[in-house]
Amino acid sequence: MTDLGTLVSLLDFTSLGDDDTEATVDDLCRRASTPLGPVAAVCVWPRFVARCAENLDGTGIAVAAVANFPSGDDGVEVALLETEKVIQSGGTEVDLVMPYRAWLAGERDVALDMIAAVRAACGSSVVLKVILETGAMGGADRVRDATRDAIEAGADFVKTSTGKIAVNATPEAARAMLEVIAESDRPVGFKASGGIRTVAQARDYTELAAVIMGPVFLAPATFRLGASSLLDAILRESQAD
Repeated sequence: MTDLGTLVSLLDFTSLGDDDTEATVDDLCRRASTPLGPVAAVCVWPRFVARCAENLDGTGIAVAAVANFPSGDDGVEVALLETEKVIQSGGTEVDLVMPYRAWLAGERDVALDMIAAVRAACGSSVVLKVILETGAMGGADRVRDATRDAIEAGADFVKTSTGKIAVNATPEAARAMLEVIAESDRPVGFKASGGIRTVAQARDYTELAAVIMGPVFLAPATFRLGASSLLDAILRESQAD
């Protein structure tokens, strides 16, 4: 069973509300350093990256921001502008929504071209996580195909969901993605995100990853849990122990 401190260390502590303010972000950054240790990253809108970078300077906590989020429909030019803003503002990770509607319509080159362009903009020092929006895929075979395409185009991580549609992360989608990662000829990380609110749910994903990829995979360089309320659940459980 994954211990609570490890869960915290794997967490992308996230706030992507439409009404987020600088005060919201300041509170997120303050809470990111916990009695169980720091989270892996905070994840925010691009406009808040500079503030996060300032708040988290010296903590070792990464600053992540979204691009082409949440619809996946903004186009490569917008995605690149957002990515460049994130990097220039001090961000070290970009969570890019794959143009999943185009991909599902058979326009796979649209998705591959965007991922490749953002990969190039990120260079070697910025982590690229590609959000597949698996709840829209309609089955494990499509999830596997989308995972392969994202990896081929240069994703450092593949991520389940935006958390903004009816169906988000599921163990079935996670299994499909992890199985493709296991077959990949290069190291690729996995991020479960969307609807993960309880310690039990978080452990479902860590235990699945450990079975498929081995326990060593459960490190921030290769495994993340994206959530906004999970940290509170972890801390409550730690206080109850």
